[in-house]
Amino acid sequence: MDSEVVSARPPALVVRNVSRRFGAKVAVDDISLEVPGGTFYGFLGPNGAGKSTTVRMLTGLLPPTQGDAWIEGRSILSEPVEAKRIIGVVPDQLALFDRLSLWEHLVFAAQIYGLPIADTERRAEDLLRLLDLWEDRGTYAVDASHGMRKKTALAMALIHRPRVLFLDEPFEGIDPIASRNVRDLLAQLARSGVTIFLTSHILEIIERLADRVAIIVNGRIARETSLQALRESGQSLEDAFVQAVGAPAERPELTWLG
Repeated sequence: MDSEVVSARPPALVVRNVSRRFGAKVAVDDISLEVPGGTFYGFLGPNGAGKSTTVRMLTGLLPPTQGDAWIEGRSILSEPVEAKRIIGVVPDQLALFDRLSLWEHLVFAAQIYGLPIADTERRAEDLLRLLDLWEDRGTYAVDASHGMRKKTALAMALIHRPRVLFLDEPFEGIDPIASRNVRDLLAQLARSGVTIFLTSHILEIIERLADRVAIIVNGRIARETSLQALRESGQSLEDAFVQAVGAPAERPELTWLG
């Protein structure tokens, strides 16, 4: 971790010595980190570095091989139900039901959290209008585009007003207008005190929105810092990412292209 003053706010997420193995393969290797409450936290890394595996463990979709994590003090191992009540999740693989409409997905998600029907309908309409899905609310998931499905999953994750939000590549496959709407929504959530833990390959979005970032390489945290510290050092997020990941020593030239 870079030497800097870390927020005095109590942590919303604490990860201690978490690892995940699949047979002989170590996907996540003894990672530890803390995310202060209300922080917009970017979790970066190349393909196969362990980002999605980490998110699956932190959200209770995959048990860690070792270690534990706490979401606002609730252990993901010993208090999984309590932890899940306060989080929202948009996973990398969208688990939607083909024969439910976009509207029915939001109603279903709200029922899981016990929301009254009046609150459900008001929040579902607000979210669908905000994400430009209102006119398509009757579309079945099987007939929806990837972008529509992605935005529906985000609306489902938000309908119960989570205090901690996990987003795995939320901008993948959505058009520029929808991407801007989602960015604005996430910025609003961050200002309201929601803690956001986001993975993305789009460094420009992370650099614009995030307070802190961690870069994971080969299952281990290679660097953890604030964006303010990066800016003060004169380094861009792209520079930090390339430095942490390591650029290839030699790049082949395609001489045949002329």
